[in-house]
Amino acid sequence: MRFVGTAVVAATCGHHVDCGSEACQGGQVEKSSLTALARAQMKLAKEAASGRSADTIYGGHEHVLRQTLIAMVAGRGLGEHESPGEATVHVLQGRVRLNGNGHRWEGSPGDLLIVPPARHSLEALEDSVVLLTVAMTGS
Repeated sequence: MRFVGTAVVAATCGHHVDCGSEACQGGQVEKSSLTALARAQMKLAKEAASGRSADTIYGGHEHVLRQTLIAMVAGRGLGEHESPGEATVHVLQGRVRLNGNGHRWEGSPGDLLIVPPARHSLEALEDSVVLLTVAMTGS
């Protein structure tokens, strides 16, 4: 089975579809096209008054790990806030600036920014899409 965006793919193991390994335990693998999801989120961001759009693509309140795709038009961003846990920002498109703890880090496609464990903000220097990954440590 194949879908654009998020798909559930029948698999024989948790690693590869039809890998043939004797150690396979079966189950299903979810597959998401970050490219397609990023395109959709950027379209929504351009239409939004806030100039941004986000969608949690994995996890949520019932999981420790949460991954959120965030699209922001140039000049917009996320204001200063606390981090609920360890976090990274993977830049998929555009250029962003992470500000925190008196420092600034710029990121371009392919860069992984480690979010400081202090108040921080994120701004889009050009139309940008990032994948925010957070390991929720708060209660």
